[in-house]
Amino acid sequence: MNVVQATNAVKRFGEFEAVRSMSFHVKEREFFALLGPNGAGKTSMIRMLYGFSPITSGEVRVFGMNVQTEWRTIRGRIGVCQQENTLDPDLTVEQNLRLFASYFSIPGNTARERTEELLDFFALSHKRDAKVMELSGGMARRLMLARAIISKPDLLILDEPTTGLDPQSRHQVWERLRRLKSQGLTLMLTTHYMEEAEFLCDRLIIMDHGEVLVEGTPKALIARHVGGSVIEVDDPDEAVMRFIREKNLSHDALERRVLIYADDAELELAVREKFCSHACTFRPATLEDVFLRLTGRELRE
Repeated sequence: MNVVQATNAVKRFGEFEAVRSMSFHVKEREFFALLGPNGAGKTSMIRMLYGFSPITSGEVRVFGMNVQTEWRTIRGRIGVCQQENTLDPDLTVEQNLRLFASYFSIPGNTARERTEELLDFFALSHKRDAKVMELSGGMARRLMLARAIISKPDLLILDEPTTGLDPQSRHQVWERLRRLKSQGLTLMLTTHYMEEAEFLCDRLIIMDHGEVLVEGTPKALIARHVGGSVIEVDDPDEAVMRFIREKNLSHDALERRVLIYADDAELELAVREKFCSHACTFRPATLEDVFLRLTGRELRE
């Protein structure tokens, strides 16, 4: 059984259709991501999953249950780590966890045990008596994750969990998430960090304007839409562009450079010898290349 099954899910706000006939599934013990530009419909879709926002049409099932009729039961089995900091600033780290445990009617002794386990797991034991306002951004995000799983959910939903964190804090969060997956938890992620999705996720979808554009593993999507490597040529002249046309090379022409997508060592060598006496960069293809090819490079805000 799939943990999540969305079938032709639609979400409208008045005349605006934020999610358009969207279908996807999430397998048990899978780390799955929804990726897309701002306004793509990611958060609208996520909020329908846990009953925060009603579905306009279509069907969404979580744990085999319909979110429109069984959302209370579903919500009791889901942990949600929202993008915004929703911790109680008047409470200590430990009190935030204990209070949240009470919302799930977790007995006192069990709540204490889980609090101790999570403080240790997220390296927050030394901050148990600190107020939330005294925490760094990375510590606050780890506390929100700890709070989201104190009820031992079967599905953890993460809405941009590392936004605003420095690289060290981000990697600390990543390692905790990987450990949670290894313990059997199913996770869903939205993020604007493509390297985050590429590092963490088993499978993902890229969406835009409320619709699914592609679905697959990070490696498969990179291979399908970009190839193995990218050659960046700055200030390309007509000879470069003629070579690209003659070879029918997959590429993107930007304002002052061209990106050539290659999966052929001989092609890379030919470009290097012909056009790269200077101002060329050779690098592995990434999920960010796929994302930009599919959703465009223009600013949305």
